[in-house]
Amino acid sequence: MNRKNEKGFALVLSLVLLLVMSLMGGSLILISSGDHQSNNTSDDFQQTFYVAETALFQGEKYVLNLAEGPWKANGVDRDKSKAKLPLNEWQSGKWEGEMVKKNYDNSDANFKKLSNNICYNSFPDLDRAKLKKDGIVGAESWNFGELILDSFGSNTDDQEKKEAEALKAFFFEYFVIRLGDATYRGSGSSIKKQQQESGKNGMAYRVYGCGINSNVKRMVVALESTIILPK
Repeated sequence: MNRKNEKGFALVLSLVLLLVMSLMGGSLILISSGDHQSNNTSDDFQQTFYVAETALFQGEKYVLNLAEGPWKANGVDRDKSKAKLPLNEWQSGKWEGEMVKKNYDNSDANFKKLSNNICYNSFPDLDRAKLKKDGIVGAESWNFGELILDSFGSNTDDQEKKEAEALKAFFFEYFVIRLGDATYRGSGSSIKKQQQESGKNGMAYRVYGCGINSNVKRMVVALESTIILPK
């Protein structure tokens, strides 16, 4: 049998197989890289969402502290002499989204990445002219990592400090608006009324909260909630 025309066939076949395997390997690398990036983005968004929920919680607590009076130094009793249902009077006539910075460390580069009205601009349907004219109840900006680190106290271990340092890239901001008279269903001292004893008079407030991730450009999660306090 004449095999002269088959010389070099094995080499050609090997090169073809090598090319196919290289293409398959490259495709797998691209797919894995895309999945990894997608997972990272999902994790960033999830953490930013949790921080936004913290903003709502802190905003609700801010209103409650004004309505029931701030805590005294003993941490047990409230100063009832300072209790009042808050009005839209903070920065009346000039409010355009500025936040009160609460626990900022100006030496940290993360703080310098934030626009002062980034949360305010995340709610495009707001009546900005009315907010500027009437003012709001209050607006604050916090660093999430600093807050977590402070909550650990003196018994913080190295791993907790490391995790808190990583969370310094996250911020939460909120501002609160008094909506006006409202009714609620419920009883007790909870700020969220849900059941029983309907028709009582109350005062409604809307909390606008944002979670901000300074590691990812313009990753902001904006949430809002409405609470009703008894008069």
